[in-house]
Amino acid sequence: MATDLEMRAKEAFVDDNFDLAVDLYTQALDVDPKNADLYADRAQANIKLGGFTEAVADANKAIELDPSMTKAYLRKGTACIKLEEYQTAKAALEAGVLLAPGDSRFTKLIKECDERIAEEKISLSKKVMPNAPPTTMSLSSDTTIEDVNSSHPTHGPPNQTKETPNKPKFRHDYYNTPTEVVLTIFAKGIPAENVTVEFGEQTLSVTIDSLGEEYHFQRRLFAKQIVPANCRYQVLSTKVEIRLSKAETITWTSLEYSGKAAPQKINTFLATKPQRPSYPSSKSKVDWDKLEAEVKKEEKDEKLDGDAALNKFFQDIYKDADEDTRRAMSKSFVESNGTVLSTNWREVGLKKVEGSAPDGMEIKKWEY
Repeated sequence: MATDLEMRAKEAFVDDNFDLAVDLYTQALDVDPKNADLYADRAQANIKLGGFTEAVADANKAIELDPSMTKAYLRKGTACIKLEEYQTAKAALEAGVLLAPGDSRFTKLIKECDERIAEEKISLSKKVMPNAPPTTMSLSSDTTIEDVNSSHPTHGPPNQTKETPNKPKFRHDYYNTPTEVVLTIFAKGIPAENVTVEFGEQTLSVTIDSLGEEYHFQRRLFAKQIVPANCRYQVLSTKVEIRLSKAETITWTSLEYSGKAAPQKINTFLATKPQRPSYPSSKSKVDWDKLEAEVKKEEKDEKLDGDAALNKFFQDIYKDADEDTRRAMSKSFVESNGTVLSTNWREVGLKKVEGSAPDGMEIKKWEY
């Protein structure tokens, strides 16, 4: 069935019916989701339709499934050039030309990338960014939950997305710092090996495998100001945190590219350290940061004796302990009526902790 759909998709492509070709390739991928050729061919159809972000996502998937597929590198490079991501395009094309040394298409496009990169450097050296009001952090929260799935691509303006029913959906948030844009996808309990993130100069592609279903987050980003080599991500128990490294200290007024909003430069002198909110007052200003640091230092340096010192010792252990150690300490202390304090959850978790009285004393139960 997948072969029949693939043949029909190729016929539609030859007839310049690219919408139908994309739809048929998508149906074929539903039947055969590990077919790298289908992803690479759908990438080409997306390029014809102007869906360059979707084309990059499809090409990335094809390369993941078959790293030796030259046409996938070619199509990724072509789509990235259309997105004006020349560094990313050049990297993909250089990887592809190693697999096909005699293919002039790669060398031609690499030459075009070099020319565009040189033009950008000249333009950047002449560019003067106007100063904007001091900015320390900008926060934006999406009110809708979007799911951009590569098996059901959308076409048209970059900001338009399409929800696919019965697919995993996760809320996302982002905020600015002077040097980074921090994007959070609230995907709970996802193993790190199930998350794939691809960074481009102005594109971001995230794939999360959730219980066998894939969630795709592909965006053309607000500005071509990303340094892919410095970007990183971390998979936590409740979320995936992605840090996009900025090439310049500008404020992103949105996460996605709109073609309208102009980036504003951050005043780095004032933005290097987040400022606490200040309020009008007739009293003299208090340096709360300094005061807090002094109090913490006094607490740390305070010399305690007897029970106070012992209690502080146990409090410090509990504060710095992991979850199992804390559970062990709480359970052993409560069940033993304060006579036993254990940090071994493997031992404490298997049975009730009996009380242990000091030498020369015995435990008595209270009678109510």
